Amino acid sequence: MLVIQNGRVVDPKNQLDQTCDLYIKNGKVAAIGQAPEGQSISQSIDASGKVVIPGLIDLCAHVREPGYTQKATIASETAAAVAGGITTLVTPPTTKPVVDNPAVAELIIDRAEATGLAHVLPMGALTQGLQGEQLSPMHALSSSGCVAFSNARQGIPSALVLLRCLEYAATHDFLVIFQPQDHELAAKGCMHDDTTCTRLGLAGIPETAETVEVARCLLLVEQTGVRAHFGQLSAERSVRMVTDARKLGLRVTADVSIHHLLLTDVNVNGFNSLFHVIPPLRSQLDRAGLLHGLVTDGIQAICSDHQPHDPAAKQAPFAATEPGISGLETLLPLGLMLVKQQLLSLPQLIEKLTSAPASILQINKGSLGIGSDADICIFDPETQWQLSDENCVSAGKNSPFMGVPLQGKVIHTLINGKTVFQA
Repeated sequence: MLVIQNGRVVDPKNQLDQTCDLYIKNGKVAAIGQAPEGQSISQSIDASGKVVIPGLIDLCAHVREPGYTQKATIASETAAAVAGGITTLVTPPTTKPVVDNPAVAELIIDRAEATGLAHVLPMGALTQGLQGEQLSPMHALSSSGCVAFSNARQGIPSALVLLRCLEYAATHDFLVIFQPQDHELAAKGCMHDDTTCTRLGLAGIPETAETVEVARCLLLVEQTGVRAHFGQLSAERSVRMVTDARKLGLRVTADVSIHHLLLTDVNVNGFNSLFHVIPPLRSQLDRAGLLHGLVTDGIQAICSDHQPHDPAAKQAPFAATEPGISGLETLLPLGLMLVKQQLLSLPQLIEKLTSAPASILQINKGSLGIGSDADICIFDPETQWQLSDENCVSAGKNSPFMGVPLQGKVIHTLINGKTVFQA
């Protein structure tokens, strides 16, 4: 039996926040506080001064495999995940080939299991080839391990096709994940359409590119009763619309990427392509709206929206670069910035990174209750460090937070009771 001693155990799902010992046996949490009778301790981890939490669950992280292994692989990104305390990550269907047949889903799951690090849960494509024309074989994909269905940012122009997808998903109680963006309104924009954008002479993406699509999706969710999740919202108005829909009884949830909670379009001022993301970094007002949604439970979860890139993808004029930030290893320390700024309490942050994502996905993870899987993150809240090319585990080094002073470092990550990362 393994014991994690003297750590501050924070488990929001079970309203636990106290310094105590955690006992693990056969890959499960066996006891909290008192050792089970008649059990001998074979291994211990001293967590004095550390925080012990359920392993983080990341609702959107690209692992690039299959198809884009020049950017990253399942092996490299699951290693980065556990270095960041993330034990479960959900990966979009935008691989090559697309996750629109069971073989691709099974390949991703098998490779992740063979690597033996973080659990990787694929999203299935909502339409075949993400083309927005024909329904994908959702039932077969679900049977092969897909936890949700999405058309990613490809969009489905036909409201009728989207309606049929949602009707089918509702029939089987599948979760549909929207990454809302109206392609015609977004056009070839690369940053938030506002004064900074105008001054830089870059093509803008108005917030209506998101809000128009959120409104359309919400109306169809209301019509079909499907279980729906809005991923990586960026606009204050989007959060209000989803919050109002929840008040009406719709089964909708939302998440936000950590970088949208910390950065705004002003950060793009120097044409630094590391700040090129889709949805774009929005205004200070939008950021305030996202933070308000987080505190008032209009937004249930925080994700990394991890998108690793090869160096060439970011070496071009801003508009010509590929959007996305490599974010697995900074998800927790950046979240702790919100705690330091007193925008969230530590248990609130941990809930947004563990039990809330598990609840959205309806998976039995994200807690330290007795009998639950021993997927655990232990971090030192006081350790100060910086992400650099040398210590970045992810194959993607494309982070604007390189060299930024961070506080809070993952010391141990356990999956099913086994240590898979140790600092």
